[in-house]
Amino acid sequence: MKYLVTFFSALLIAGLARAVDLPDFTDLIEQTSPAVVKINTRSAARSAGNAGPQIPEQYREFFGFDYFGFDDVPEIPQNGVGSGFIIDRDGYVLTNHHVVNGADEILVRLNDRREYFAEVIGSDQQSDLALLKIESDEALPVVEFADPDTLEVGDWVLAIGSPFDLDYSASAGIVSAMGRSLPNGSGQNYVPFIQTDVAINPGNSGGPLFNLEGEVVGINSQIYTRSGGFMGLSFAIPIGVAEDVVRQLKDSGAVQRGWLGVSIQDVNQDLATSFGLDRPRGALIAQVVDGSPAQQAGLQAGDIILEFDDRDILFSYDLPHVVGLIAPGTDAEALVMRDGRQQRIDVEVGALPGQEVARRSAPAAAPASNSMFGMTLGNIGVEIQRELRIPGGVLVQSVEPASAAARAGLRRGDVLVRLGFEEITSVAEFVRIARALPQDKLAPVRFYRDGNWFFRTIDITD
Repeated sequence: MKYLVTFFSALLIAGLARAVDLPDFTDLIEQTSPAVVKINTRSAARSAGNAGPQIPEQYREFFGFDYFGFDDVPEIPQNGVGSGFIIDRDGYVLTNHHVVNGADEILVRLNDRREYFAEVIGSDQQSDLALLKIESDEALPVVEFADPDTLEVGDWVLAIGSPFDLDYSASAGIVSAMGRSLPNGSGQNYVPFIQTDVAINPGNSGGPLFNLEGEVVGINSQIYTRSGGFMGLSFAIPIGVAEDVVRQLKDSGAVQRGWLGVSIQDVNQDLATSFGLDRPRGALIAQVVDGSPAQQAGLQAGDIILEFDDRDILFSYDLPHVVGLIAPGTDAEALVMRDGRQQRIDVEVGALPGQEVARRSAPAAAPASNSMFGMTLGNIGVEIQRELRIPGGVLVQSVEPASAAARAGLRRGDVLVRLGFEEITSVAEFVRIARALPQDKLAPVRFYRDGNWFFRTIDITD
């Protein structure tokens, strides 16, 4: 019995010790919440005519809809709610782009119930950040920014915002991952998001994420959800990204990002082995845009970028995160793996263009002329070569199930342009290159599909 009591006493003491280590957010909330704001937006009235067909005809007269058309549909103003925070005493307020996008009227309210109409200084869709400005004769509370390099997985963080229009709600949790890559509406990923388990819901958007020192480490932006509410994953824009965006929005009202002009993909174990890497890492260049900074610097499809501007590139999505923060016109150095050897290449970073290149559909089939690795190949015509801007290549006309080509992920309609480290100009060239490759190894193959360029590995022993 004596030992049992001792055992439970030890458990109690250990539990109390752990409880002492848990943070007390009371002072933190009191200290930081005055600088957190609620943002109410109102947009111009928009026709609700597109809602008409969803209302049964027998009920339309009760809702003011014309029976035969929708010319008399009432126009309904659009209201929105979000969060933000004051970043300096001049009245600059930071929030999300999607909170104020399209708004004609923006009202900023402090937790002491002061209200101000805000002007949009600039808004950046790529980072989902917007900079607002309010004018006040009274002193304004402000937040402090954290050192971007101090945040780590496992750190406690606190969010304050207005979820579901509930003013100044606080929720806490920990950082569960760093550097998450989430594409925006245009498919680009220039933000290495902070992932947390802090409860974030609609209305929290644009609000601050604090560390235990009361400093802002991120701006709450997205949640992962299948229900419309919080499901354990929320994402914040790192304050380091925000600082750069704020500086540019203050200076010019717009944001310029660094740009290389390459399509990239991840390096898996098979690709790493075939390219001579010790382990999967880097960003594999699948395509270089004509006239881009990458082309001018001499970067090539098949290069694996291992470092850029003295920053390690461990995953393909690390590259746009790094390049996007570099000012256009800046000289940088890339460490690449090319043809099994590492080399350094000087690059002048360009500016991200405002327009995207239209995607092309897959080329039509051509007559068959040969078979290898379980796929039937044919030469492609001059018209397709001109369209794809390639000097040759071969068309995959069919792929046998369970063949080496099928296991590599190749399929009918793909245009193969490179095998190993050599370009393919014809079926005969493909056969020659394939027969000269070392046996019992994986070889990289580059191909075009549905407007994009890819690399895969193929088992040349089959």
